[in-house]
Amino acid sequence: MRQIVLDTETTGLNPRTGDRVIEVGCVEIFNRKLTGNNFHRYINPERDSDEAALAVHGLTTEFLRDKPKFHEIAEELRAFVQGAQVIIHNAPFDLGFLNAEYARLGLPPFSGYCAGVIDTLVQAKELHPGKRNSLDALCDRYEVSNAHRKLHGALLDSELLADVYLSMTRGQNTLTMDVASEHHADGGLVDAGPLGEIIVVAASSVELGEHEQVLAGLDKNVKGSCVWRNYSPRG
Repeated sequence: MRQIVLDTETTGLNPRTGDRVIEVGCVEIFNRKLTGNNFHRYINPERDSDEAALAVHGLTTEFLRDKPKFHEIAEELRAFVQGAQVIIHNAPFDLGFLNAEYARLGLPPFSGYCAGVIDTLVQAKELHPGKRNSLDALCDRYEVSNAHRKLHGALLDSELLADVYLSMTRGQNTLTMDVASEHHADGGLVDAGPLGEIIVVAASSVELGEHEQVLAGLDKNVKGSCVWRNYSPRG
């Protein structure tokens, strides 16, 4: 299965008021392994970033002035994600911007090129209700180092999210009840496959005899019947 972890940076918060995409970062996962085949482009938005957005990503108008415009990278990006399942943290935000960019060029929506979309923010809220589920919070929770993240960047954030996603969907490897789920493009759950056979190994007669000796010693120490006498693994 081919998956693409995607993130964008933008000039502001609303494509309907003219805000544009200024950076796209994509990280490829194939059969749950990072391939190193990534896609990263800076884009000249032909406008300034809002002050609040600039404080988040640090990509100045001067830095972006000589970068390609979106129409110059649109086909590259489409070809890279074509037919893959796309993984995004807070998917409506990034898809809203990318769909707007493709609509501006008279092309079908970006989301139409994807085999399906996984929103890791929705997934995280289901797994960890009532907790903070920002990318930074998930990095802390799944022990993914983000110490080098001073500003937001589309490729860096995609790399972090890829590690978080793989950890979040690894299945149960602790005594907690957190269980991750994946979905088909039609929204149905992906079958995780049959559970392995549970093997029960009973204690041998020798082991049971040694256990009885331990209990007898405890009885002697408490001058009566120890608490373990009240517990029967067979009952």
